[in-house]
Amino acid sequence: MLLRTFGWSFVVTVLGLAFAAWQWGWEAFGIVLILSILEISVSFDNAVVNAGVLKKMNAFWQRIFLTVGIVIAVFGMRLVFPVVIVAISAKVGPIEAVQLALDDPDRYQDLVTDAHPAIAAFGGMFLLMIFLDFILEDREIKWLAWLERPLAKLGKIDMLSVCVALIALLATAMTFATHAHVSTGHADKAGTVLLAGVAGLITYLVVGGLSAHFEHRLEEEEEHEHEEAEKARAQGKPVSAVALAGKAAFFLFLYLEVLDASFSFDGVIGAFAITNHIFWMALGLGIGAMYVRSLTVYLVRQGTLDDYVYLEHGAHYAIGALAAILLITIQHEISEIITGLIGVVLIAASFLASVRRNRALEASGEGELTSEEEAEDAEVTSKA
Repeated sequence: MLLRTFGWSFVVTVLGLAFAAWQWGWEAFGIVLILSILEISVSFDNAVVNAGVLKKMNAFWQRIFLTVGIVIAVFGMRLVFPVVIVAISAKVGPIEAVQLALDDPDRYQDLVTDAHPAIAAFGGMFLLMIFLDFILEDREIKWLAWLERPLAKLGKIDMLSVCVALIALLATAMTFATHAHVSTGHADKAGTVLLAGVAGLITYLVVGGLSAHFEHRLEEEEEHEHEEAEKARAQGKPVSAVALAGKAAFFLFLYLEVLDASFSFDGVIGAFAITNHIFWMALGLGIGAMYVRSLTVYLVRQGTLDDYVYLEHGAHYAIGALAAILLITIQHEISEIITGLIGVVLIAASFLASVRRNRALEASGEGELTSEEEAEDAEVTSKA
């Protein structure tokens, strides 16, 4: 079961890492490996969400998502999108950006360095909004309860996440952006950072709006199909499953693609905090995307999505850390190893906390932890 589900991911991993080491050396091997782990870490919640929706689709549309979808995910979002970001930020054509990366890496590095304040502001704001919308939502299960409970109460204030993000953007523009790191030293990039940050915020709101739109359409379609099925049963007519698998599954597919694209943003943007090399980035994120797809299939086939309930929290804390790092790197350089390991450590901590919670549930024989037990577990986790 495990080998059949993750077989192609294992093959792509071996080939990708071997190619990176052969073509660019051991530094590329390490960076590609870190990017793969990062993509898997920050996209775990993506796999969980995908699995929850994918299990409602019939076998045909599941195959469409896992074949056509992987092409879009790997080659579209992980390869083309980073090139587009560099091309727009550096004000060069996409083909020229790729040619520079191949033929004149020093010039390409200078262009990317000069464009980094805009990239970091755009990505930092996008990631920050993902983190804020998660942490400010009142969730039934809380990992760090001492932090998440008061933030959930504040989250009831309308548009608070947007306000906090804009305040963070203004603070960044007035501090880090006034001495932004560029190829010639330092320069005032306050205006660029403000414009790019607002663009990142708008992009997040547009993508979120599209996701909500498709979700609403899906709910309407499912309600309509349910009413038609009830009428058919009342009249003694056979209920057709084809219509449900057709219309509803098509909207499910569209919804999943928008969701997947929105989750892909955090991995792609976060990768810029680790490396500016578009080919290392595409290779590492592509490997990670394969595992996300395999994990989605595994979760669907196993039928268990809630075994490790804090992993989603850990992934979003990692996203928040990456957002802060991106904004800081507008002025200060931060080691790529430190950046990559922060996400791994947060995911590992959330996984261990989930394991402890599961053991506590087994020992108590209860279906769920009480608020006091959950708070105590969160306190132990935070101290660890």
